[in-house]
Amino acid sequence: MSAPAAAEEPSAGAGIIELPFKVKAMRGPGSEVSLAVSTSGILPIARPKPASADPKAPRAPAPDETEVAPVAVVWGDDGGAVLSLDGDAVKTTLIGAEAIEGLFASETPRGAVPGSRRALSGPLSAYLTGAVGGAGQAAGLTLRERQPLGTTSEPKAVPVATVTLAPGADQAFAARRPRIAILDGKAAVLVVTAGPGAASALALAEKDAGGAWTLAARTPPQAGATALSLAGVGDFSGKGRPQFVSIREPDAVGTLQLWSYAGGAFGLVAEAPGYAGPTADIDLAAVIPGEPGKAAALALPASDRTTLAIVSLDGGIVERARILLPGPAALGIAVLGRGERARVLVGLADGRLAVAGASAGAGVRP
Repeated sequence: MSAPAAAEEPSAGAGIIELPFKVKAMRGPGSEVSLAVSTSGILPIARPKPASADPKAPRAPAPDETEVAPVAVVWGDDGGAVLSLDGDAVKTTLIGAEAIEGLFASETPRGAVPGSRRALSGPLSAYLTGAVGGAGQAAGLTLRERQPLGTTSEPKAVPVATVTLAPGADQAFAARRPRIAILDGKAAVLVVTAGPGAASALALAEKDAGGAWTLAARTPPQAGATALSLAGVGDFSGKGRPQFVSIREPDAVGTLQLWSYAGGAFGLVAEAPGYAGPTADIDLAAVIPGEPGKAAALALPASDRTTLAIVSLDGGIVERARILLPGPAALGIAVLGRGERARVLVGLADGRLAVAGASAGAGVRP
């Protein structure tokens, strides 16, 4: 499996969004913080048109995070900002840092490993519990699922089914945020298992035929300087089925891996070296959703973190562009919008926020 086809030289195109504070953290669309902002009334956000009442009308595609929570949020000690698309430009709305502190407090639910973040999708949430080792690893993956509540004349608490899965003998769950994907209309949870030794693997939890959650499949274990990182979940083929991107570091240099899942097993589609992966608490990669019926892409830094790669994963690993950054990527990457009109936000090591177009230069609007 060879290296990806890449642009010969990094192209210019990354600008700086001027903010009156240094950024220390950021969250992208689909995160709990972005969802909380989108529903808080802090700023008006256009909503998708409701489905037609005509039974003969074509069924609308299920909304993803681009429609559900189409904003990114950044904050630092001296303030915060919500970033959204206004046409083709990025619009910033300043808010107080204290307001954001209340919004991101729920990312680590009661009983979760300190400093970890949960995944949340509809009625399902997933998070790591039972800290073990000393590097944020966990002994359990806890899944909580709200149950249907029948019609009642009196208010009742929504029932919640809770189960905790173990990683297996001589293993732990690595300090990697779980992700939720929809496979064949059903929710599945992606996690990383660590051990024995320096090996790690991507694992998928789903319900069996009896409706019980189980760790149904794992990739082959791979040795590395750090545990695997899950860089993205998306429809990278354009065929309507999610695939998964991980980053392994066999020699402290990240190798991107594209995985499919079918028939209860993972399959390695392609891999290529030269990329930096996410960490335990920083999303250093982001999916660029495709236009309806089109394949998604991935935005992530090259291994030296000074250039941003826009990578197509449809049938292989092909770089559409490399964009020179004003500084090393360090605080996170988030994507606003879809396809070639998307804008990629990059938190830099010095606290500045860069913006680049997924294909061309990006606009910035204060």
